[in-house]
Amino acid sequence: MTRTELQSTSVAERFLRYVQVDTQSSDRSSTYPSTPKQLVLLEQLVEELKAIGLTDAARDDWGYVMATIPATTKKTNVPVIGFLAHVDTSPEAEGAGVRPIVHKNYAGQDITLPDDPSVVLRPSELKQLAKKVGHDIITASGKTLLGADDKAGVAEIMAAAEYLIQHPEIAHGTIRVGFTPDEEVGAGVVHFDVKRFGAVAAYTLDGGPVGTFEIETFSADAMTITFQGFNTHPGYAKGRMVNSIKVAADFIGRLPDPGLSPETTEGREGFVHPNQIDASVDRTSVRFIIRDFATPGLREKEHFLEKLAAEASAAWPGSSFSVEVKESYRNMREVLEKHPEIADNAREGIRRAGLELTEGAIRGGTDGSRLSYMGLPTPNVFAAEYSIHSRLEWTTVQDMEKAVEVIVNIARVWEERA
Repeated sequence: MTRTELQSTSVAERFLRYVQVDTQSSDRSSTYPSTPKQLVLLEQLVEELKAIGLTDAARDDWGYVMATIPATTKKTNVPVIGFLAHVDTSPEAEGAGVRPIVHKNYAGQDITLPDDPSVVLRPSELKQLAKKVGHDIITASGKTLLGADDKAGVAEIMAAAEYLIQHPEIAHGTIRVGFTPDEEVGAGVVHFDVKRFGAVAAYTLDGGPVGTFEIETFSADAMTITFQGFNTHPGYAKGRMVNSIKVAADFIGRLPDPGLSPETTEGREGFVHPNQIDASVDRTSVRFIIRDFATPGLREKEHFLEKLAAEASAAWPGSSFSVEVKESYRNMREVLEKHPEIADNAREGIRRAGLELTEGAIRGGTDGSRLSYMGLPTPNVFAAEYSIHSRLEWTTVQDMEKAVEVIVNIARVWEERA
């Protein structure tokens, strides 16, 4: 597949259009999707899929878009596979009014973004950027994120679908494509109908540097520790009031520093992270996210926090505490190791694109984390997302084109090996 052929898939043109649609999700919403504006792009994708020949493209009541690329192979035993990406962008940075800029034939200089000159992409700080001399770099203008996470993945899947429809001589099995909302707020596949999707395996296009492939994520729980105090009129509180805010502060002060926190861990180290407090004198709740690559390590960390909570409560007579733990997602490696061909076929697809394969573990989760436990084993393939969730976010046209090539290669490998 030559670059001239890939350009006909217009992955860059699609991406530049998609990022201008505000699809920011919200972690404070009780609706699904969490923001109705995500449906604008999802509906647009349905129409574009139909226009390129995926006649069954449709959006369901939850917002999920699904469509089929018909098989071209003469074989009858090629498994159905899928490719998935999410349309929403992170609540952590402004997503409205994105103004994408293409910096053609990058020469290795600092890139100052025009709408806020204090936002500068420096290759001395961004090691991946330093490797992209000669590429066409795409950034936002300085006031918003770009949205490469994961509109790069959306554009790549759309471009690959168009390419495969235009080239029926490429032998492949039935391919399902899907686009989801609300991944950034941890609810991306809550209502996803795996049976209706109808694939034996899928790949999320939602990863970082070109050549990256991931079959492992954190396992994750959400934990809430609630301290109960006793409130009374502060003018007459002597010997009676028990201030739960102070109990919670004592508890937080007992957390190890450094150690066990996101800001002091890396690699395969897990952590406990207090990320929200709801406080009053009578009752204060401290919410944690708990992360570990080994699922039993979650319970070890939760026991540790319970111990600290008990110590803090004992130091404040009259107080008490309760604990609630909810499962968030589990390390998808535990499922994917049972189906080695899924990862092997992706690795071969990446190698055929002439890329150096880089495998790692995601210090976070993806839609694939949940899907793998819902019966759809789903590792993660690079989408060329860099400096995500920030105004420094960027990607390159050439890297996105490579992702398109990898999608096509993976489809070919599954057909060849059936």
